[in-house]
Amino acid sequence: MKEPIHALMETPIYGLSEAAQYLRVPLNTLRYWVQGGGSIPPLVILANRDPARLSFTNLLECHMLSSMRAIYEVKIPRVRKALINLGKYVKHKHPLLQQAFQTDRRDLFVEHLGRIVNLSRDQQILIPGVMEFYLERIERDSKGLFKFYPFVMERKQDEPKLIQINPTVGFGKPVIAGTGISTAVVASRFNARESIDDLASEYGVKPRQIEEAIRWEQRTAEAA
Repeated sequence: MKEPIHALMETPIYGLSEAAQYLRVPLNTLRYWVQGGGSIPPLVILANRDPARLSFTNLLECHMLSSMRAIYEVKIPRVRKALINLGKYVKHKHPLLQQAFQTDRRDLFVEHLGRIVNLSRDQQILIPGVMEFYLERIERDSKGLFKFYPFVMERKQDEPKLIQINPTVGFGKPVIAGTGISTAVVASRFNARESIDDLASEYGVKPRQIEEAIRWEQRTAEAA
C-alpha cells in the first residue's frame, strides 16, 4: 500500500490545458507527450487516461521533457530512444523524474555503475557532466516529496523561485513559495483594486512575492 503522501503525488489532478499553462508549453505538444499519436506511444504514462489528467509526478516529467527540448535542444525522438535504452539498465515507473539525465545538447546520457552511458546511441561514452538546468526547479525533501518551482517569465538561471506547486499544499495549485497563499486568490484581489502593499501586509509576505503571484497568474492567463 502506498504511503498517503506518495499516493498524493500520483493522484490525477491536472487537466491537459491547465498543465500546459503551468508548463508554458503548447497544448498540442503536451497532448503528444502524454497521449502519443497514431502508432507512436506516449512518452509519459498518464495517471488517468479517460479523461486525460496528469498527476503531480506527470507534471514534473513533462517539465523535464520541456526543459530538455527547449534548453538543451534534444530532439524528442532521441528522448524516446533514450527512455527505451534506459530500461536496459534501470527499472523506473517514472524514469524522466527518477533518473537524472546529463546531456551534451545532442544526446542523452545517464550515470550507471560509475560509467556514463549514452542512451541515444547504444554505446558508452565518458563525458564530463553538464549542469541539469531543469532539475534546479525541483526540490526533494527527506520523505521523497517533490516541490516544483515553475518558470514564471523566462527559462533563465536567475529566474526567482517564488512560486511553488506542491501536491500537499493548496490542492496542488500554485501558491507563493513557503506559504499556502494561492496565487489565484492574490491576483483576484489585486484585480479588485486592492494594493500590492496592503496584500503583502495582510498576508505577511514581501511585496515582491505578491508581485510575482500576480505576474504568474497574468502569464498563465496569456497561455490559456
